Amino acid sequence: MKKLFAVILSALFALHCAAFAEVDVDAVSSASTVYYFDGISGDELMDAVNSYTGFYAIASVNADGTPNIAFFVYGMVKLNDTYYVQLGLSPNQTTLNIDNGSELMAMYGMNPDKFPYASVGARMYLSRVEDEETLAGLSAFSPAGFTPLYYEVIETVPMG
Repeated sequence: MKKLFAVILSALFALHCAAFAEVDVDAVSSASTVYYFDGISGDELMDAVNSYTGFYAIASVNADGTPNIAFFVYGMVKLNDTYYVQLGLSPNQTTLNIDNGSELMAMYGMNPDKFPYASVGARMYLSRVEDEETLAGLSAFSPAGFTPLYYEVIETVPMG
């Protein structure tokens, strides 16, 4: 009986160790593939973001590969049926990450309706706008004397 118990205990220990083995995972495509909250997109998302209520965040990656999340309010604009996030940033870790080529993801959560927490919102995959013609068109949305960064919304998924 003791030998059987020792064998079972050894097998459980081996399974436990295997669970901690390093696995090569693509975090972008594997993260949050099941959504528990309702999502919004398009004009509804743009209007909600521009209401300046709710929860805002921008995620980037630090030079050492660690995540960086920043809370600040941003705006959205629409040009030729494409949506853009308008970022006005003072120099900080997020701007350093942008200068180092980090991709960005924005998250917006609407003010709670029926729950004590945001349950409707969106995560937006972003791509920096560098095309001069597009930037010229977007400059019409910029406040006087201010040049924000513009990111095209590539994809929108529910916030979680």
